Amino acid sequence: MTFTEANTVEQMILDAVTGRHSDTRPVTGVKKAAVGLREDLPSWGASLGGELRPSHWDYTPATQIPRKPGDVMVESWVREALIRLNPDIAAQPDRADEVIYNLRACILSVQADGLVRANENFTAWLRGEKTMPFGPNGEHVPVLLVDSFDPAGNRLTVTNQWTYAAGSSALSTEPAHALRGTTIEKRFDIVFIVNGMPLVIGEAKTPARSAVTWFDGAFQINQIYEKEIPAMFVPNVFSFATEGKLFRYGSIRMPIEMWGPWRDDDNQDEGRMEHVLAAVRSMLRPEVVLDILQNFTLFATDNKHRRIKVICRYQQYETTNKIVARVVAGYPKKGLIWHFQGSGKSLLMVFAAQKLRMHPKLGNPTVMIVVDRIDLDTQITATFNAADVANMVSVSDRKELQKLLGQDVRKVLITTIHKFGEAGGVLNDRKNIIVMVDEAHRTQEGDLGRKMREALPNAFLFGLTGTPINR
Repeated sequence: MTFTEANTVEQMILDAVTGRHSDTRPVTGVKKAAVGLREDLPSWGASLGGELRPSHWDYTPATQIPRKPGDVMVESWVREALIRLNPDIAAQPDRADEVIYNLRACILSVQADGLVRANENFTAWLRGEKTMPFGPNGEHVPVLLVDSFDPAGNRLTVTNQWTYAAGSSALSTEPAHALRGTTIEKRFDIVFIVNGMPLVIGEAKTPARSAVTWFDGAFQINQIYEKEIPAMFVPNVFSFATEGKLFRYGSIRMPIEMWGPWRDDDNQDEGRMEHVLAAVRSMLRPEVVLDILQNFTLFATDNKHRRIKVICRYQQYETTNKIVARVVAGYPKKGLIWHFQGSGKSLLMVFAAQKLRMHPKLGNPTVMIVVDRIDLDTQITATFNAADVANMVSVSDRKELQKLLGQDVRKVLITTIHKFGEAGGVLNDRKNIIVMVDEAHRTQEGDLGRKMREALPNAFLFGLTGTPINR
């Protein structure tokens, strides 16, 4: 492929995510498989049932987006979404300005609190976890900025060459493309905007020069943009970089060496343009972006007591959604997950537990993490604690396990399988209990595995193992 000013990796991405030229360009091989990629994996909407409108990004040139050079958000679009998604705000539209004031304050807080804390706070707004006193008699009600159940219910915009200016002239009323000179000005190759908020930022480099790779784009984002203009990344879900050969993504302040690829069942290879195109069409779909925001983003405290942001790897996303799909469908009621060392098994359990617990069709389920060694119990409990997982209980002994199941507690329970040793029959026959068994090959064929299944006769059972297994 010959690259010109009108035929670049940047343009290829814009065409791919908006569906432009899809009827006129030949689609073969990996590209053909990528067009309908991931339709079998559920977002919230797909697993809720009913017909949903297909979602897609609409392209708008950056010069036509109604914002000032120093604006992170497109505030008129944010206001429109607040009124559309919140009946209590629609009843009194001026309330939207109160929410926008809080969002502006959140963005400004990056200077005092740092990028991770500011991003964590903004993420809570995006997830609908923040409330305002807009209900009857001043009752606090949740505020929705995005419709995570129906992605097509949002204003989904992609643009390129988005300019952001920080400094004394950033509040100028001149359009962004006319600003020159007196401020720090950065230009982003590609920006994905949901209801006026820039959630994904991408850098697209040329494949024509062998010395330039995706790393250069990631370095720009991670070491220059996030440090010099952190306000632009306060609403950020993730960023990506590509030179048309490899595709890598990462979250704010994530070391570049931890940026990872995006793969799925239909796209396992990389190194060529069609592989990047498949990754783009898979990961950058609106429903996947919003699913990652809602269900696959964690804020944790590391071993140096620093706040960090964690987002899923592709295998954690794929596996979690397959688990959720089986549980929502009701069958099959079991599955075996093979993983390799370093693949992020503990975080997979966190993502799966949280999405299962929050799923509106599962009726407040109980999720159990079962291990066979005390050190694994301690390790996984530490991971859940570091990620601030709500309603998590580390079961201390057999009596507590029997008590919790007998009282029908709806939480995340972490226990060793040995605590089922004295179960003595059925402890809970509820159907919305989901059990994830670590190192399942070591326990499930013995007496302890049998007693666990007798104690939870209607539970969903998912085993995890790092040991090679026969298909």
